[in-house]
Amino acid sequence: MSIHKGRGFASINYPIGMNLGGDPSQALVHSNPDGKFAVALSSIDLGQGMKQVTRQIAAETLGVPVEDVYVDTADSDTGPHCMGSFASRGTHRVGNAVIQAAKEARSVMLEAAAEELEVNAADLETDGKGNIFVRGAPSRSISTGEACGAAQFKQGKTVSGRGIFLIPMSDVDPETGEMTPVSCYAHAALVVDIEVDDETGEVDVKQMNSAYEVGRALNPRMVEQQLVGGAWMGMSHALWETTEPYYPERSHGPTDFNQYVMPGPGDIAPHDIAILERPAPDGPYGGKGPGEMCANPVLPAVANAVFNAVGVRIDELPITPEKVLRGIKANGGAQPQGQR
Repeated sequence: MSIHKGRGFASINYPIGMNLGGDPSQALVHSNPDGKFAVALSSIDLGQGMKQVTRQIAAETLGVPVEDVYVDTADSDTGPHCMGSFASRGTHRVGNAVIQAAKEARSVMLEAAAEELEVNAADLETDGKGNIFVRGAPSRSISTGEACGAAQFKQGKTVSGRGIFLIPMSDVDPETGEMTPVSCYAHAALVVDIEVDDETGEVDVKQMNSAYEVGRALNPRMVEQQLVGGAWMGMSHALWETTEPYYPERSHGPTDFNQYVMPGPGDIAPHDIAILERPAPDGPYGGKGPGEMCANPVLPAVANAVFNAVGVRIDELPITPEKVLRGIKANGGAQPQGQR
């Protein structure tokens, strides 16, 4: 028996959203009389942080504190239209829609404040702390709550805004069918170090090192956690998770997480992540969103690492001990490739 070390590398570029029918998302923003703002979406938070990031985007655009913004992810009956939470499109598409809606609401709020302060709305600024003041004369100010209250109870104005983000349809080359399916891409590269036991076929992931280009990390802590969780998911798909041989027939398949094979806490590998920021010109404050790509590079990197360790090329997931042993046997033994 021998333990063979292997290293695998993979890099990807991942499309953000789609260009099918323009891939639109809409948002509505309105204030309550006390200056608190509500953002209405039909874009569902799947646990990826949709509510938090759109809350931050709305607050930044409105010029109010984050705690003054509430995000309501309603449903398709009561919320504005959205294509859906898929294709890693949430931050980019929905965030842009929120910016448009928040700009419109902000404009009405500043008009209301200008009427109260008897100045031109173009001369007003917000401090992000709930205050509106005259540029160059900070002592002349009004709170956002007072401005919204005046708009609704004195001036008869609705402090609200509507926003939609729609990607222009791509031109299609009539000869080749070539087109531009998306507006921006995110990128990633990952190196994984493993050990393979040539007697049992077991693969043990020892270390992951990765770099992700996400446009701009609007919430760095959430981005980091999404990348960590996504990498664990990718490792699970690479080495454990499957419904074979029963899929799609489930009568003899796993019924709970005691039977469904997946990694436990002791299987999780250390992961060092570098987050690279290259703001997207058409992204909300430069953001793209890591989304699904956090899991993608792990799978080919693990497969490449197994080949590097024992010379077995496996192209069907998961990479089970049985597949590794069959490959080693077919090769007449382990054939370490050596690290370059």
